[in-house]
Amino acid sequence: MAALLDMSAARVFFDGIFTEPRVAHPEGVAIHADGSIWCGTEVGDLLRIAADGSGVERMGSTGGFALGIAFDAAGNCFICDLKHAAIFRYDALRKKVEPFAASGIRVPNYPVADEARGVLYVTDSRGNNNVGPGIFRYSLKTGEGGVWSTAPMDFANGMAMGLDGQGLYVIESDAAQLSYVPIEVDGSAGTPRLVVADLHNVPDGVAVAADGTLCIACYEPSRIYRLKPGGALELLIEDPHATTIAHPTNVALKGDKLYTSNLGRWHITEIDLSRL
Repeated sequence: MAALLDMSAARVFFDGIFTEPRVAHPEGVAIHADGSIWCGTEVGDLLRIAADGSGVERMGSTGGFALGIAFDAAGNCFICDLKHAAIFRYDALRKKVEPFAASGIRVPNYPVADEARGVLYVTDSRGNNNVGPGIFRYSLKTGEGGVWSTAPMDFANGMAMGLDGQGLYVIESDAAQLSYVPIEVDGSAGTPRLVVADLHNVPDGVAVAADGTLCIACYEPSRIYRLKPGGALELLIEDPHATTIAHPTNVALKGDKLYTSNLGRWHITEIDLSRL
């Protein structure tokens, strides 16, 4: 499968290997309403990179290992933390990172805020070869909650809300596939259905474009897939050297630019989709 874009479409957007704070093996990445790029690191830092890539600042820390991050409409940022087996929240008004939720979850990996229903969905990766309930749900107000989807998933990982708000796309890394879990009228989880399989080899993150196109990041090999509505799976871009795109985990879209975190390096990558 030939890639749609060559590596000239990708560049290191912000190199944080020698900065203070350091962009230490970022896993999560998200776009703030002001255009800045936020990420989480292996030491639990929540970092804000200026929209033009001119600088970085530490917004707070979990003191653990930050995985996926996501904003709500108020600009609060939810942070999944591996070390603490908990979800933290950066309070945009108080400008402080605090514990938010932890009930029952083992490996909180990626959060999605559902403002319409007042809940936060969080994938639970549970560990390798440990198939089980893949999605938890917590109140956005209180942090109370627990298992939402009881359907077994094989290392539930990155997640994204569908454009219509009626279901969640979920990566199953150990099954190398993307599934879709409908949200029923009463708010309960519907039966998952397979969207696409054979995401060679370790899919990790997913983002949804304004036209419904799915961008799927693979941790290994270092590649990004594209799946257009009603279309076949396409290889968007691949870095055989794993340097500019270096074991990408989560992805986030801002206009015609796609940003990837790189767990294998110390930078955020920008991919120019206008060249398609």
